[in-house]
Amino acid sequence: MHGNIEVRGLKMFLDVLLFVYDDYLDIIPPKTRKILAVILLTIGALCIISYSIIYDDFLGIIALLIGILLVVVGLVTFFHNSMSGETIITNEDSNEVVEQNTNNSALPWLISSVTTLAFILVASVIFLWLRSVADEILIGGPPPTLTGWEQSYQELTGFDEVSGLDGSGVVVCVVDSGIEMSHPDLKHLTLAGWFDVINGQNEPYDDEGHGTAMAGIIVAKNGLSGNAQGVDLLVAKAIDSNGEGTDTGIAEAVDWCADNQADIISLSLGGEGGISIGGITTDQLENAVQDALEQGIFVVAAAGNDGGQDDDGDVSSPGSVEDVICVGGATRLGNVWSGSSEGDNDGRLWPPMLPRSDPDMKPEVLGPGAEVPILFAGGSGDGSWWGWASGTSAATAWVSGGLAIILEAHPELQREGASGGQNAIEFIKTKLSDNSQMDDGQSEHDDRFGYGIFRIDMILDSLSNSTSEEVTENSVVKLQHSDINCCSNQAERRKTPIVPPASSTKAAEWFELTD
Repeated sequence: MHGNIEVRGLKMFLDVLLFVYDDYLDIIPPKTRKILAVILLTIGALCIISYSIIYDDFLGIIALLIGILLVVVGLVTFFHNSMSGETIITNEDSNEVVEQNTNNSALPWLISSVTTLAFILVASVIFLWLRSVADEILIGGPPPTLTGWEQSYQELTGFDEVSGLDGSGVVVCVVDSGIEMSHPDLKHLTLAGWFDVINGQNEPYDDEGHGTAMAGIIVAKNGLSGNAQGVDLLVAKAIDSNGEGTDTGIAEAVDWCADNQADIISLSLGGEGGISIGGITTDQLENAVQDALEQGIFVVAAAGNDGGQDDDGDVSSPGSVEDVICVGGATRLGNVWSGSSEGDNDGRLWPPMLPRSDPDMKPEVLGPGAEVPILFAGGSGDGSWWGWASGTSAATAWVSGGLAIILEAHPELQREGASGGQNAIEFIKTKLSDNSQMDDGQSEHDDRFGYGIFRIDMILDSLSNSTSEEVTENSVVKLQHSDINCCSNQAERRKTPIVPPASSTKAAEWFELTD
């Protein structure tokens, strides 16, 4: 019943619209009408096609309806001559020209057909939308280029060889600029905790965008796929809308993470460190990080983005702290990203630093750092929810997610696990140094390539094949064998890069830490 009312209403609207438009077409030359019809049909078709690209439900339906209307008008324009209700008849006997109105106009048939088609299309759109809401199916989404790049990095780091693990039971704390919970890829997410150092707001938000991008690498779902979607996620906002934070503020955020039972703290940020001798430092953030490490919390931090001619000679703080897992950037080809900072592992007189030794030489590993698919906060202001960024920030988040997978497979290594603590951190760092994908011809740590590219499959395989008890320093680590699917294929995983997508990001990949 309702359907008939909607069809009759739409038909009445089109009757009036087409009657007025039909009179207007009479004054347009036939050839011009054909050209106009082609233009209208083309634009209408593009609007209808765009519905499958636009994620926003409202905008997508508007585009679809506009497209249908343009197609209708285009058809009326194209078939205008055949819809005329008047014919010209010449009387052969008297040379008299007579106008005869026929009742065979094509206009009513066209209106009925198009309105029926329009109703079916609108009903189909509503059905698909309701189904997408019910089943959490993403209509539209990131361009195939981005999902292809994501798959390339999953293959490069071995995530494609791991199943049955998603980080469940592991608490990850991301200290950054916040998180945009309304993002299509984060609507499934319920935060385990939120802390705003900058403005003290109670509800999560992200006024800079970097935090949403980093969190998405770990927990995104539907469009892009985070590598540890099942983690319990804590988010601490310690970076302001300008992409800057203070040592005091970030140290406070790190302490909050530790107080809220974080197993992993992900720090996609860095800056100059303090003067450190024998583990004692003048830097407030480094002190907070050291306190977290002593509680058995894994801390993952970015190496820095000043590689090349501008490299200052060492990774940034707090990635420079001994037991922190410092992450550099790699490309999809398996090469070190050009902007990835190198480590100084030989020691120096000033600022004083002793030579570093295995497994704590910097950086420890490389993660995806060049054209990494990420989430945009707030649609980036232009309606785009997805793009890419380059930098060791993304590499840090990627490795943090991978570490969560490891701790899920071996919960005894978590901070509250039977073998948790600083020795567990040193044990995992030893596994990283022995089971990362080294560069061609590499046999030991490299100041830029580290111990190699992070390979989750190789590390899990190594842990599964370990003896039931492995001694690390003065602690015995008992390994639990989980039901996981991974393989020990150590062949290099490299992909040919693809043309960049149309949209990208100018996300702040580095934060200036000031007192």
